[in-house]
Amino acid sequence: MPRNIRDEIVEKRRSRVARLGHTEGAGMPAARDVPLVPFLGADGLICEIKRRSPSKGDIAAGLDAVAQAGRYVQAGATNLSVLTEPEGFGGTLADLIQVKRAFPRVAVLRKDFLFDLEDIDVSHRAGADAVLLIAGMLSGERLAAMHARARARGLRTLVELHDRDDLAKAATFAPDLVGMNSRDLTTFRIDPLLPLIVAAGVNWSATRVYESGVTHPEQAAFAAAAGFGGLLVGEAVVRSPDLTARLKAALRVARRDRFWTAVSRRRLNYPDRPLVKICGLTNERDAQLAVENGADILGFVFWQGSSRQAAPDLLRKIGKIEIPKVGVVVNEAGGPLAPEIHALLADGYLDAVQLHGRETPDDGAALGESYYRALRPQGVSDLAEADGFRCPRLLLDAAADLPGGTGKRVNAEILAEWRRPLWLAGGINPDNVRGVIEQYRPELLDLASGVEAAPGRKDAEKLKRLFREIQS
Repeated sequence: MPRNIRDEIVEKRRSRVARLGHTEGAGMPAARDVPLVPFLGADGLICEIKRRSPSKGDIAAGLDAVAQAGRYVQAGATNLSVLTEPEGFGGTLADLIQVKRAFPRVAVLRKDFLFDLEDIDVSHRAGADAVLLIAGMLSGERLAAMHARARARGLRTLVELHDRDDLAKAATFAPDLVGMNSRDLTTFRIDPLLPLIVAAGVNWSATRVYESGVTHPEQAAFAAAAGFGGLLVGEAVVRSPDLTARLKAALRVARRDRFWTAVSRRRLNYPDRPLVKICGLTNERDAQLAVENGADILGFVFWQGSSRQAAPDLLRKIGKIEIPKVGVVVNEAGGPLAPEIHALLADGYLDAVQLHGRETPDDGAALGESYYRALRPQGVSDLAEADGFRCPRLLLDAAADLPGGTGKRVNAEILAEWRRPLWLAGGINPDNVRGVIEQYRPELLDLASGVEAAPGRKDAEKLKRLFREIQS
């Protein structure tokens, strides 16, 4: 059975509480002696105090919690998260007590693996203004009871949700503050899109907090554009407290994302099959055929060297089609998009761009739009290029002289070394799609030439066969 890091931490904490009590040896005040401050008001950034993590080991082993809190406050933070779990994260309840006493007007979240009502009472006495409740480690009844106890004490709860089961538990009492962690607590792997997928299932009014995995203002802007009103950042601000002001500014981004939220909702609704992007569309008939057969995304090539080049007016003609639409751009020199692409994005005819040239991570960040990067690795060593990009997904395509629609497959050795959710293009067709799915379990398949009668013209029968294979 695979290792479950979350459950290991919880069991260790239960053992400590059994030995030491819920204070775990911390010197506690007899009663709360600091003011209650509303947590996560107008300022949505939460800066975390942590010394280590189970996945990375020491981050700042000798960190002084009060001094670190002071750095955050000086940089403009008004909400702090204090990790009080000692073995995996190097924290203590004493850290929280000292931080709150040093900064009584700052709102403080106790972040730990809390499991019963006494944990809530102890958190209140220690000075917490809010507590983290991890839905996945609690029964629905226990979660609701701990939430109610916290609210009765005047504490806000950040209820962390990871999957459909967690959503069902929380829906019974509809907490007004919910967190979605990009880190899977069972494996500690990061998936930047996971918070959006889970958030798509929140059907009550709540402020959403994006947790973990943020190291750059671009990622904060991504979360804000996707509708998250809060952002919890740990390692990045521990290492660079001056990042605080830049993250706060990024959270005030005015744009709203259409693409990633729509993709995430479709991922939540169709968890048992890959999403499908039909690309290289050049006419209304083919776009409608793709939608009728079950496509999740439509792709339009805006590159003069392609036999599948789409006219910008086509997007305006099919504007009524509601599924996400992606413009494929090839800028071998990198740099900004053509003005007509920006216009299609601004007017809502395109939802995102697929960068298929030599764009750098900073080129993507400078777009101010939803985007993802296509990679064409020639060998395993080329996969290192992926590490620099901060978009939540990357598309793997076959190495070829011309990008897209070549019918070539991605090298199997490259696919074997890919360690991210797989968005795959290149040489996929109705005859091989079943084997591709069974072998590689892709999250998204991108097809162009594999469902064509001729370049730029789709084959209706091939489209039908493709989706029959995928559904079966």
